Amino acid sequence: MAKKIDAKEIELYLLENTDFFLTRESLVNELSFKHDSEGATSLLEMQIRKLRDEQSRLIEMLTGFVSTGKENEELFFKSKDLTLSLITARDFNAVKKVVEEFFINNFKVDSCILEILSDDQLQVLEDETTMDMNKNAIHMGPLSKEKIAAFFKTNLIKSAVISVMKFENSFGLLKIGSNDPTKYLGDGDTTFIEYIRDIIVKVLESKEA
Repeated sequence: MAKKIDAKEIELYLLENTDFFLTRESLVNELSFKHDSEGATSLLEMQIRKLRDEQSRLIEMLTGFVSTGKENEELFFKSKDLTLSLITARDFNAVKKVVEEFFINNFKVDSCILEILSDDQLQVLEDETTMDMNKNAIHMGPLSKEKIAAFFKTNLIKSAVISVMKFENSFGLLKIGSNDPTKYLGDGDTTFIEYIRDIIVKVLESKEA
């Protein structure tokens, strides 16, 4: 009596011999796979559909890569222009003007303030907001009305990025605010802000030397 072949054994055999159907076209023509309520679909149609789905997925991934690459390229050129403008700025007021206009014009923020604070002023702000104002601290996300008022002197701002800078005899604050509470979230990437902060510090320190 012939041994009954298990479906699993057939599956394993086909996986190990993926070219099995290449020389058996007549067999392929007889195969059909019922996978929906509308009836049978041929193996070829299923393969075509699978390839189309894979193609769509790859195109979607490629579009995402291209979009990200374009955004990074634009950010690079904007950063370069900012750096060159800061290098030519004569004093703090000129640096302040360049930085604030850079964020307002390029990133559609509702408020951008660069300011210098003494150690005592920063301590008062830290006490009012209960936020860490140590060197190089960066806070990002929606803030309470009390904290927004302490930083921006207005209740229109809903979310913000607060970056602390340390100079030789003082501190600096870069405050970026938005009226949209979802504009800046607490899990956002701060790499770009860190980069801008470091440039500002280096430029201002070079002008004090």
